Amino acid sequence: MKNPVQGLHHVTVMAADAQRNVDFYSQTLAQRMVKVTVNFDDPGTYHLYYGDKVGSPGTVMTHFPWQGARRGVRGNGEAVATAYSVKPGSLPYWRERLSAGGFKVGETLRFGQTVLNLEDPDGTWIELVADDGLEVPQPWADGPVAPQDALHGFHSVTLWVNDHQPIHDLLVGQLGFRAVGSESDTQTADVGGVRHRYQGAGAGVGLYVDAVERKGQPKGTFGAGSIHHVALRTVNDAEQAEYLSQLRAAGYGATSVQDRQYFHSIYFREPNGVLFEIATDAPGFDDDESVDRLGSTLKLPSWFESRRGEIERRVPRITNREYGNEIGGGTSGQVPNEQVPSEQPRSGEAASVQAPAQRQVPSDPNVLHAGRPVSEARVAMVLIHGRGGTAADILSLGEQWNQSVYAYLAPQAPGNTWYPQSFLAPIEQNQPHLDNALARLDALMAELNAAGIPPERVILGGFSQGACLVSEYVARNPRRYGGVFVFSGGLITLKHSGDLEGTPMFMGNSDRDSHIPHARFEESAAVFAALNAQVDARVYPGMPHTIVQDELDAVGHMMQALSLASV
Repeated sequence: MKNPVQGLHHVTVMAADAQRNVDFYSQTLAQRMVKVTVNFDDPGTYHLYYGDKVGSPGTVMTHFPWQGARRGVRGNGEAVATAYSVKPGSLPYWRERLSAGGFKVGETLRFGQTVLNLEDPDGTWIELVADDGLEVPQPWADGPVAPQDALHGFHSVTLWVNDHQPIHDLLVGQLGFRAVGSESDTQTADVGGVRHRYQGAGAGVGLYVDAVERKGQPKGTFGAGSIHHVALRTVNDAEQAEYLSQLRAAGYGATSVQDRQYFHSIYFREPNGVLFEIATDAPGFDDDESVDRLGSTLKLPSWFESRRGEIERRVPRITNREYGNEIGGGTSGQVPNEQVPSEQPRSGEAASVQAPAQRQVPSDPNVLHAGRPVSEARVAMVLIHGRGGTAADILSLGEQWNQSVYAYLAPQAPGNTWYPQSFLAPIEQNQPHLDNALARLDALMAELNAAGIPPERVILGGFSQGACLVSEYVARNPRRYGGVFVFSGGLITLKHSGDLEGTPMFMGNSDRDSHIPHARFEESAAVFAALNAQVDARVYPGMPHTIVQDELDAVGHMMQALSLASV
C-alpha cells in the first residue's frame, strides 16, 4: 500500500522579468537560488528555483520568467497564494524589512495564526505565517537574513475554487490528506468565501493546502504573477507510478511521467481547473552540481546540451547575487527600480489596468484560446474538433501536454460539424461546407503567420472529422509545418501533389473503427509519405473511436522537438 502524499513539493509561478525575480526571491525573501535551468518544454525560457540551502522538498518556489509578459488576473480555478512559515518573534523584523523595500504589508488572523501578506513584483500573493512548529530542513547560513529570522519553507498554498468538494475528494479520497478545519475567509468574505484546510501526511514544512470556495466568481486569467501549478510530494518513482494509475482510473487524466532532471513529475487538473503535479523527492538539485555551487551556472539536461550556445544567447543575462556572476548571454531583462512592486493589482477589476492591449489573433470570434497569448508565443497549435464535439473539448487536450510555450487555438464549427456527410461521401455532398471549413483554417494560419508564427512553427491536429479536415488542408496546402497529427482520421480526397518538406506527422487509428476504415487510413498515410512527410502511422487493435495515451505521448514528443527547434 502506498504512503499518503506528504505535502507540498514546490510551487511554480510565471514572472515578467528574470532579474527582478532573482532579486526579490534571493535577496528580499532570502531564499537561495538553488538552480538555474530552462523550462524543459520551452528551452528559450529560464526555470529558476529558490529554496533552502539544498532546495529541500517543501521549500522550493520556482519561476518561468516570460520577459515582458502581461499580468494575469487572479480568480477561481487556480492557486493564488503561497505561504512560508516563520517564527512568531520574527514577524516584526519581516514587516519592517518588507516595508523598507517598498512593499505594502497587510496582516490577518487565520486558523488562530497571524499571517503577513504582500504582493511580489509581479503581483503574486506571498504570505508569512507565524508558526512555532516548523523548521527549515537545511538552513542557508550565508544568506542575507540571519538564521533566526529566515523563512522556514512553505506553510501552505491557497486555492480559489468554485466548489471545494472536488478538492476534498482529490486530497482526502485519492491522496491521503486529512481535512483539519474550515472558517470564513477574511480576504473573500465579500463573496461568502469559506476556507477549508487539508493537511498532508508528512512532518515538517509544506503540509497544508487551503481551498477557498468562492461560488459563482470569475475564473482566473493566466499571465505574469499567476501560479502555474502546485506540486505535491511522493516518496519515489514506484509510489508515483501507483498514483498515476490510480488517478487515471479515477478519471483525472494524468500525464505520463516527465523527467525534470531533479525530480520526476506527473500532472493533472481537478474539476475546478487547478493544475497539480506529483513530484518525487529524488534525484535532487545536487544531481548535476555540488551543494556549495548550486545556482552558479546555467544547467541544461543532456538532451539540450547540443543547443547550449543558442539557448544561452536567447535567455536574458541575469546576475546571481550570491556569487556575483552573470548567467545567460542575452540582454539583461532588468527594469528600473527592480525592488519596487508594480502598482497594478492582479485581482478583481484589475483587468482594466493590465498592460497595453496587444494584437489579438485570430479575428474570428468563434476561436477559443488557451496557453500563451499569441503575441508572446513562438509556437502555436491549432486543434480541430470532431463531429458533435466542441472547440472547448479539444482545447482541453492542451492540459494533457502541459507545454506552456504554446499558444493553443481551437475554432468552433457551426452546429458542431464541419460538413454534413461522411468524409467518404462524394465531395459535392459536403459542399459548400467543406470549402468554408478549409477557408477558415487557411485564414487562421494566415493570421498566425502575420503575427510572427509561420506555418513551420505551427502544429495542426484534430480528432475524427477534425482530423479529416486537417488532413485535407495539409495535403491541399503542402509546405513545411511544425507538425501534423491525425487522431482517427484520413484524407477526404486521395489525389494530391507537392512537398511537405519533411513535416513530422503522427497518425493513429483503430483497426476496426467504423467511422475511419482501416484501408482509408493506410491509403492516407501512403499519400502523406509520397508528399515527403515524416509519417509515424500507428494502428491500435480493437481501440474504440477515441484518443489513447500513446497518441498523446507521441504528439507531446513532437511538441517538445518543435519548441527546442524554435529557440
